[in-house]
Amino acid sequence: MWYHKPVINEELLQSLPKLKIVASSGVGIDHLDLNLLSHYGVKVSNTPFVVSTDTADLGMALMLASSRRLVEGYQMAVSPATEYFPADWLGAEVSGATLGIVGMGTIGYKVAERAKAFEMKILYHNRNQRNKEEESAVGAIYCKKIDDLLQQSDFVLLSVNLTPQTHKLIGKRELELMKPTATLINISRGLVVDQDALVEALQNKVIKAAALDVTYPEPLPRDHPLLKLENIIITPHIGSATKKTRRLMMENMMESIQAGLRGLPIPNEVI
Repeated sequence: MWYHKPVINEELLQSLPKLKIVASSGVGIDHLDLNLLSHYGVKVSNTPFVVSTDTADLGMALMLASSRRLVEGYQMAVSPATEYFPADWLGAEVSGATLGIVGMGTIGYKVAERAKAFEMKILYHNRNQRNKEEESAVGAIYCKKIDDLLQQSDFVLLSVNLTPQTHKLIGKRELELMKPTATLINISRGLVVDQDALVEALQNKVIKAAALDVTYPEPLPRDHPLLKLENIIITPHIGSATKKTRRLMMENMMESIQAGLRGLPIPNEVI
């Protein structure tokens, strides 16, 4: 499967009685009905580890671009109407700021490693607390309650899998807990954020800005209100979009397929 295609449903499974494995690109598996696949005896694999470095890089890129208003700055610099650069056109500091990471898996931890180089204070919320050695290596502080992280962070970065528990994890209540000077960054899945609540929060300056690599749907309808706001950056789901990583993803999928057809242990099997 590439970009969630083809759609795996019961009709397809019934038409492929010899199907042994579905190899899906990327980390997320929210587009797959694992119970249905298991019922038909079909195994599933994904490519979780090869995408983590590039996705973490993009998370930092979105943070920097939003804080320093790079998109607005570019538009100003190239606009035919620009006669001078205003002296009071200011961004926000990343170095020394507080970063709250929601979801401290492989990607979230790599973001923390990068944020440490910017001397950021790092908070994180996760289902399970990392061990003390891992926390110490990046200077991360565990927040058992997500509310504590939201209230303290200058930047909130979402790096969670989409599950029933994380569906619209960030809604009106959570956005109102954030600082009015805070920025929300989403590199996980669009449905982790209530987009209607986000539009309202950005319009009313409940939070300062947002930077999204993911939305729902993708792409957004061309008349969607998010596309009309100035305090947002949206990229076209390019977390893993580098030539090297996309090649590695395909190689990982082929290894899983070959193992599945041979009855061998499947690398990156989704249980």
